[in-house]
Amino acid sequence: MAAAGPTAVLSSGKTMPLLGLGTWQLYPTFSRPENVCEAMAQSLADLGLDYVDLYLIHSPINFKYGTDPFTYAGNPEEIYDDVDYLDTWRGMEPLVDAGLAKSIGVSNFNSQQLERLLQNCYFKPAVNQVELHPYLAQQDLVDFCKKNNILLTAFSALGAPARPKAFASGEEEPVLMEDPSVVAIAKKYGKSAAQILLRYHLDRGVSVIPKSVTPSRIQANFDIMDFSLSKEDLASLGELDRTLRYVGANLFVTHKYYSY
Repeated sequence: MAAAGPTAVLSSGKTMPLLGLGTWQLYPTFSRPENVCEAMAQSLADLGLDYVDLYLIHSPINFKYGTDPFTYAGNPEEIYDDVDYLDTWRGMEPLVDAGLAKSIGVSNFNSQQLERLLQNCYFKPAVNQVELHPYLAQQDLVDFCKKNNILLTAFSALGAPARPKAFASGEEEPVLMEDPSVVAIAKKYGKSAAQILLRYHLDRGVSVIPKSVTPSRIQANFDIMDFSLSKEDLASLGELDRTLRYVGANLFVTHKYYSY
């Protein structure tokens, strides 16, 4: 039996184990269709499984096979791969036919890219996993995914509190869980700021994958099913939107499929 790992809290209130979540995504250097099966085989070997429930394209932004974009010290344009994400998707679809993945989806796609994918696919994406929180509400994307029956999953749902407290520019990074509006709503419901932020997603119909290595916090992340936020409190959190990205805002901005 695989060891316990991260879990997702779904909009239905149910939880789902996400064993080896990172290996459930197609790394962006394996995005040419001829490399997709190779990446899947490695993921299954790492997980010790015969299939996965969900396999995601990490990003519409792709890089040359054999490189590592997140450690590369040179100009990232030198390792860009302009393979079309539609071709990557065509490499993903056979994984479903072969029984290697029950569902396939994407991550970090915007609504325009999703629309193009929907018009050119056999299996529609089941999930789109993106950064989402009150500082980055992305209401248009939420509405688009609901309309097209694509489950939206929020990462960095708590505002990435483990990150350094400053942007690369040196400007101080706002701490979402310390925002006065979030703190006030948490006090009102007798909950923590983290619990309020997780409930915010569920009340918007969005699933969420909180991350913690602390057992007590992991348990607290589950204890959000005994209340719902009022329309007024949801609106108050919605007013915090400042289109602020904690993850990847300025990375690879010159790539033709940059999605932010």
